[in-house]
Amino acid sequence: MASTLLIIDAMNLIRRIYAIQEKQHADIKKALEITTHTACNALQKLIYLHHPTHVICVFDSHAPSWRHQIYAQYKHGRKPIPPALKAHLENIQDSFFDIGIESLVTETDEADDLIATLATKMAKNNQKSIIVSTDKGFYQLLNKQILIYDYFQNSYTDEGRVLNKMSLPVEKLTDFWAITGISSSAIKGVDGVGEKGALALLHDYNTLQGIFDSPINEKDKRLSKVKNNEQEARLAKTLVTLKSDIPLGFNLQDLRYQKTS
Repeated sequence: MASTLLIIDAMNLIRRIYAIQEKQHADIKKALEITTHTACNALQKLIYLHHPTHVICVFDSHAPSWRHQIYAQYKHGRKPIPPALKAHLENIQDSFFDIGIESLVTETDEADDLIATLATKMAKNNQKSIIVSTDKGFYQLLNKQILIYDYFQNSYTDEGRVLNKMSLPVEKLTDFWAITGISSSAIKGVDGVGEKGALALLHDYNTLQGIFDSPINEKDKRLSKVKNNEQEARLAKTLVTLKSDIPLGFNLQDLRYQKTS
């Protein structure tokens, strides 16, 4: 029987739910209680909708990652998790466990890399994964075995949708972001090129490496900028590329979903 792993980007889901409850309830304790209840309901709706054989919620550790080690400005300026919510996460994880859903978090890896590793491992075994997140960084993982689902918009993203939306196949996205950067993560890329310029360059030269290998053309200022900032672009590509080979220490069977009574 074919397996389907439902991978929930837990903090992506929980922080959006909490942001709403925090605005609606002056009592933080009440906001946290409703957030927990709403998040559990969301997971149950996701299971009802997707009928997965296996489920996992992946949490960030909130500790500096390998990306911080090579680029100190990584995610600089991003709004930190509210302290009350951070202190409450263990209670939320316990509530998830009570409805039959395991949580995964480590002190050394980012949730995005763990999610990428899980989905890639499933795909290599010809098994399906559905990543529940609003994070566009996961677009680079899309293939016939991997889908992304936005719980809040009730919408799916696959390879075709990305191609229509961004005019690039998913395999070129990390090259694109290496040039444009990702402002939400404080990753700079190459100044003065922009999205339209990056798109044009990749259409002309196919890949980031193709840009670096091309002869100098003084008339093409965008090309010159990327070639003259090769180190910055290569660093950005390293930062935006998800790791997919993290040792997990468990197997798929450990994530099998069994409905609780």
